[in-house]
Amino acid sequence: MNIQNVTVAGGGVLGSQIAYQAAFKAFNVTLYDINQQALTAAKNRITALRGGYKQDLNVTDSDFDNGLAHLNYTDDIDSTVSHADLVIEAIPENAAMKTTFYNQIGNSAPDTAIFASNSSTMLPSQFAEATGRPERFLNMHFANHIWVNNTAEIMGSPKTNSAVYQDVVTFAKNMGMVPIQLKKEQPGYVLNSMLTPLMVAGMSLWATDVADPHTIDKTWMIATGAPMGPFAILDMIGTRTAITVPLAQAGDPDGKIAAAIKAKLQQRLDDGKLGIESGEGFYHYPNPEFQDPDFLKA
Repeated sequence: MNIQNVTVAGGGVLGSQIAYQAAFKAFNVTLYDINQQALTAAKNRITALRGGYKQDLNVTDSDFDNGLAHLNYTDDIDSTVSHADLVIEAIPENAAMKTTFYNQIGNSAPDTAIFASNSSTMLPSQFAEATGRPERFLNMHFANHIWVNNTAEIMGSPKTNSAVYQDVVTFAKNMGMVPIQLKKEQPGYVLNSMLTPLMVAGMSLWATDVADPHTIDKTWMIATGAPMGPFAILDMIGTRTAITVPLAQAGDPDGKIAAAIKAKLQQRLDDGKLGIESGEGFYHYPNPEFQDPDFLKA
């Protein structure tokens, strides 16, 4: 299938990045969100991507504007999916909300349309039947800062048609992504299956007062040569998302550590320390302390 018309549902941090990246690669993209206020916020997020694309990809203002020209916005979901080749769902991680969404668009989208969820924690088999087209449904998960962290993890359910799966692999390549093809369903895919334990370990050390976030990041960066520690990664992901990370782990049978982490993250939310999104998280942006040459020195 030749995918050209793409609908992205949900204009949050990742949804807005997915929509713009596809538009940047000259796909016809419509970004849907529930109301004009949400769409205005999405437009602002996309406008703010200009500096990152210019700095990281060396694109010109004209290049960036060409991407914007391929992007439209709407709060009318039925009309926007009626001509979609691919619908990428990037709405909040709420099973009931996702089920309602798929029940709705299943009646409006053409039978040939492929549905893909950007869910970071839920499996495609959980929603395959709700879509009304289980053979044309799968998960397609992107990493934050999609234009440089350009992976697209593709995970089908046992009912996903193999040709549909390959159509999405091809789309991911054409979108500028490196397709990460999973052979079976796995909560957390490949990336989050490795990344979540690192973040939980870092947050546990912080929540139990073993070490402060900067010390934890320094340790990881110096000892492994990594460019970022877990708290810099948390800033990139954003506090809104971090507070939803599954916190169950060995050594915390009564849940006290998880509760302490949640409380600390909630306080940061209440204080408006959302990470890169707000200009302050565990570091200050646009020039975070961990990028200072002196950060890793004694």
